[in-house]
Amino acid sequence: MGVRVPVVQALRHDSPRVHCTRHDFAPSSPPAKSRAESPEKTSFEQLDKYRPRTLEELDYHQGLTDRIRALARTADFPHCLFYGPSGAGKKTRIAATLTELFGPGAQKLRIDQKVFVTPSRRRLDVQVVQSNYHLELTPSDVGQWDRSVVQDVLKEVGQSAQLDSSATQRFKVVVIHGADELTNDAQAALRRTMERHTSTMRLILCANSTAKIIGPIRSRCLLLRVGAPNPDQIAQVLNNVSNKASFSTSLPDETAMAIALSSNGNLRRALLTLDAVRAQDATFSKVSRTSPESIPRPDWEVYIDKLAGVIAKEQSPDKLLEARAMLYELLVHLIPPSVVMTHLAKGLLTRVDDALRPEIIHWAAWYEHRLRLGNKPIFHLEAFVAKVMSLYKNYSIGLHDFI
Repeated sequence: MGVRVPVVQALRHDSPRVHCTRHDFAPSSPPAKSRAESPEKTSFEQLDKYRPRTLEELDYHQGLTDRIRALARTADFPHCLFYGPSGAGKKTRIAATLTELFGPGAQKLRIDQKVFVTPSRRRLDVQVVQSNYHLELTPSDVGQWDRSVVQDVLKEVGQSAQLDSSATQRFKVVVIHGADELTNDAQAALRRTMERHTSTMRLILCANSTAKIIGPIRSRCLLLRVGAPNPDQIAQVLNNVSNKASFSTSLPDETAMAIALSSNGNLRRALLTLDAVRAQDATFSKVSRTSPESIPRPDWEVYIDKLAGVIAKEQSPDKLLEARAMLYELLVHLIPPSVVMTHLAKGLLTRVDDALRPEIIHWAAWYEHRLRLGNKPIFHLEAFVAKVMSLYKNYSIGLHDFI
């Protein structure tokens, strides 16, 4: 069925972190040839096994790596907040930090399903990745009930001692992904727990931005910014991966740079694109910097561009219903609502006159905020589409009357 990636794993950044096949958004189209039919094609899962596991294996941001190594060797490791754009390497550096703190045992992971019960007796199932030394989870996955998850997990870990008597550190680490997506209540609970269990627990927070994280948490954490790699660094990583994967045809430098430039600083996206390019052309003969259209785009991006075209072409109740169906199609394929909103706004800005652009930006920000506060993403996405259609229609009528 084309180039596929485990969707939940790919979306942990998020950021645009998923690469779906086009027929996912067009069920009537014929299925593509199975990847399994060609042994020459290397899947992303295989590429992912070459992810750096230790600080020594990291390819860029050497100054940050040296700082993390020095912190891990101190007697009092602080709470940390890793932040930066999607695909910059935050999770990889967190995993390498854990290895530096606890040794290879931190890489022996198991996946568990924990059950939490809210004060209203609502049952929450949360996937947790853990070793004997740390625990990773994404509380924001449960929406407005994330406070219950944060409180219960941190209380449980904070009240339990380190089981391994030979461990180099006497505390356990809790890694919270998507920290900037936590509700204010969850962040307040997190701040209280940070102070209560300092002797037995350290927190490592992972976020795309610090703007949505409350000041008391930022002031209690060491802020570590992981900037996006530049195209040369991404191209070097792609070449290293292709060499380790023993591609039958070596990756040309021009192809690596073309993929790096198209990724916009997102290394994860660059690796997914490398996988997609190789699936279509094992010899890498069709990709170059002079032909950007030869770089396959994620199909959810193509689909959102199509949605923007539908909105700009005609503003009517029928088109609003069509747009709603397309929004549902994106959401059921686990494209994050905030990503849909951002890319839809960008697609609309390229299709409207300059006079409408400030209005679209204003209402995109308004509904993105409402999206964060609410529980039904489709309501806010559809409201944004309806608002844009209204603005566009009124502008067109006014322009017609003026002429």
